[in-house]
Amino acid sequence: MSEAERPPQVWRNVRLATFAPTLPGIGAVEKGALAIRDGRIAFAGAEADLPGAALAGAETIDGEGRWITPGLIDCHTHLVWAGDRAHEFELRLAGASYEEVARAGGGIVSSVAALRAASEDDLVRQTLPRLDALLAEGVTTVEVKSGYGLDLPGERKALRAARRLGEVRPVGIRTTFLGAHALPPEAGGDKDRYIAEVAGTMLPALAAEGLVDAVDAFCEGIAFSPEQVARVFDRAAAHGLPVKLHADQLSNLGGAALAARYQALSADHLEHTDAAGAAAMAASGTVAVLLPGAYYFIRETKLPPVDLFRRYGVPLAVATDCNPGTSPLTSLLLAMNMAATLFRLTVDECLAGVTREAARALGILAEAGTLEAGKRADLAVWSVERPAELVYRMGFNPLHVRIRAARD
Repeated sequence: MSEAERPPQVWRNVRLATFAPTLPGIGAVEKGALAIRDGRIAFAGAEADLPGAALAGAETIDGEGRWITPGLIDCHTHLVWAGDRAHEFELRLAGASYEEVARAGGGIVSSVAALRAASEDDLVRQTLPRLDALLAEGVTTVEVKSGYGLDLPGERKALRAARRLGEVRPVGIRTTFLGAHALPPEAGGDKDRYIAEVAGTMLPALAAEGLVDAVDAFCEGIAFSPEQVARVFDRAAAHGLPVKLHADQLSNLGGAALAARYQALSADHLEHTDAAGAAAMAASGTVAVLLPGAYYFIRETKLPPVDLFRRYGVPLAVATDCNPGTSPLTSLLLAMNMAATLFRLTVDECLAGVTREAARALGILAEAGTLEAGKRADLAVWSVERPAELVYRMGFNPLHVRIRAARD
C-alpha cells in the first residue's frame, strides 16, 4: 500500500510532546489531537482546535490519554558489524585501557577482519536483531556509519547493508561514510597514504554510487590528526556532503573547533572539549552528540562539559553509539537514563536530544524530530503518565505503538 492509499488517521484524547520551537520545554499540549494524512502530520495541537477537514474520511483513534512524541532518532550508531568483541570487554575488566586494546591489535581493527569475511547478506542478518531492538523502543530513524571495512569493497559492503535495512524494516536509515575510522593493517602504519585513499578513492566512488548521506572521521591520537581529517572533509565539501566528527573523546586535539570550521552537522563524544571548542560549535550551529553508553562502557572519568555547552547555547543530542567494542547498547531509552544520571542532563534535554536535536544532528529537522504540520508522521505513542518516565525507568519499555508513516 502506498502512502497515498493509507487511510487518514486522527488521534484524539492524547497528550503531545511536540518539541515545536514556538512552545516552551517539550512543547507539551494537554487535551491534544494529531491528524495524519498521506504519511504527513496534518494537525498537531489542542483537540479543541482540530479542524473539521482533518476528520473527513479519517479513522478516529481514542488515545486514552497517552503521550505522543516524535519517533525517536538514534543519530550516532555503528550498527552494521560482524562477530563480537566480548573478549576485549574481559581485557578491560582486567585493567587494559581503550588505547592499550587498540595498540595491541584489538579494537576497531579486530572488527575489520570479521566484516571483510562476511557477506552483505551476513551483515544484514546479524544487524537486524540490533535494529529491531531499537525499533521496539519507538525509534523511527537510525544513522548507520561504516568504518569496519577500511577498504573500498568493505566500506561499500557495509553501506549497502545499511541501506538494505531500510528496505526490510519500516525505518529511515541515514548512512555515514567513516573510512577515516582507523588504520587498516595493510597500510603499514602510513596514515597519510591511507587518508589519501579515503579522500581520493573511497569517498568519490561511494558518493557516486549514492551510498553516502554524510562523512565522518575519528580525530584522535590513536586515529587521525586534525590535518588528516581536514583532507577528508575538504573532499566531502567538494562532493556537497555534510560532515560529522568523532571529536575530543580521549584528548583535546581541537576536534570540536575543527568540526565547527567545516560547519559540521555534529561533533560527537566531546569529553575533552574546551570553551573555545564549545563557542565555535555554537557559532556554527554544530550539534553536540553525547554518547553516555561509551562513557559508561569504557569506564571513562572525564565528563563532557555539559555546562559549557549550555552556556554557549550548543544544541545537545543523545545517541546509543551502538558498536561492538565500546558501546554494545541497543536501547535509546537507557541512553537517555545514562545521559541524565551520568551527565546530569535534564529530562527535557534528554527527550529533545533523541527527537528534535537528533534530527538536527542528521540534517533532517525540516522533515522529522517535532510534531508539526507538514512533517513526516513518524511517531511514538507511550503508555505513561508523564514524559519523565521515558528517562527515569530502566529496563522497562512503555511503548504503545510506533508509527513510521512515510519513507524517505
